[in-house]
Amino acid sequence: MRCPKCQHTNSKVVDSRHADEMNAIRRRRECEDCATRFTTFERIELSPLVVIKKDGTREVFDRSKVLDGLLKACEKRTIPYDEIEKRADNVEAALRNLNKAEISSNDIGESVMKELITLDQVAYVRFASVYREFKDIDQLMDILQNLEKGKA
Repeated sequence: MRCPKCQHTNSKVVDSRHADEMNAIRRRRECEDCATRFTTFERIELSPLVVIKKDGTREVFDRSKVLDGLLKACEKRTIPYDEIEKRADNVEAALRNLNKAEISSNDIGESVMKELITLDQVAYVRFASVYREFKDIDQLMDILQNLEKGKA
């Protein structure tokens, strides 16, 4: 690590603390040459997930898209934002736990639905109606009946 003042490469760690909700380590360092103190952060670098979309195109996974979908499904419901964010984190963790570099958009949709069914039934039906692209009222009624029976 180079000192920001003198560019010397040797420094010692004076203090270490967890940062960013335990996802990073904050280190206070002191340059061994000029005694300047500075801060560095260590973070885990996750490999990017590539999403294979329905049309066969590929793009890098974007957690904000999952969060947007959850927010739309939960719109006008009494669900705290923190809970929705937690569910987006759960979806990303589930996808990373598949240990695949490429995942299908179907994997994402199914993971979101698993989170929504335990969060809010109305939000689940909203998301499912868009995700499953219902063609008529009968398909919607099927999912509502399965939800009522606990089979969704």
